[in-house]
Amino acid sequence: MNELIETLRESTLFKGFGNEDLSRLLAGTGYRVSAYSRDQVIALEGDDASSVGIVLEGIIEVQKIYPSGRAIVISRLLRGDIFGEAIIFSRKKIYPATIVSSGSSRVLYLSEADILRLCASNSKFLYNFMGILSNKILMLNEKLKSLSYQTIRQKIANYLAEEYKKQKNPKLKMPVSRREMAEQFGIPRPSLSRELISMKHDGLVDFDRKTITILDMEALEDLLL
Repeated sequence: MNELIETLRESTLFKGFGNEDLSRLLAGTGYRVSAYSRDQVIALEGDDASSVGIVLEGIIEVQKIYPSGRAIVISRLLRGDIFGEAIIFSRKKIYPATIVSSGSSRVLYLSEADILRLCASNSKFLYNFMGILSNKILMLNEKLKSLSYQTIRQKIANYLAEEYKKQKNPKLKMPVSRREMAEQFGIPRPSLSRELISMKHDGLVDFDRKTITILDMEALEDLLL
């Protein structure tokens, strides 16, 4: 139980809770913990969603699977991350994507009824939950903004500009691999690599395996106008 509490304290959902407070909080719920093996499907796109999942161990992938069988990783969830929070109170209450365990993993689930009770009885939990929903909305807005750009160069420029805002440094440590970046843009990885090489040739950026350095921020911003 102590290990479970320590893990949950890493989640934004339980930010600010001490061990004893969190133990009492969980005692009033009907939480359950499920274990998954590598490549096991947790939920298929279109399945009913009635609970919030909190990753306790391992990596969970949110995937979009096309009729051809091709799978694109939309996001990866690590220890403490949650999923389903924006779905359980929606009108449809179904998963918009497929959830897959990348390796051995464990997930704790809280039902819709438990979430409602916790929000009603604990203002700190309510504040954390609303903060998570607000951040999800902001993230989706950023994704829509990225999708609105037509060219690969614009998509890269927007991504680098957003990372610069976070890191406050023109030499950006990439939080994702080139493959993951290409998947976020919805383009083939070779196309991303070719465009990065072209941008380097044009003096916009320089890069190595783990970093991308913005050489001309003004020119990068002009691409987004």
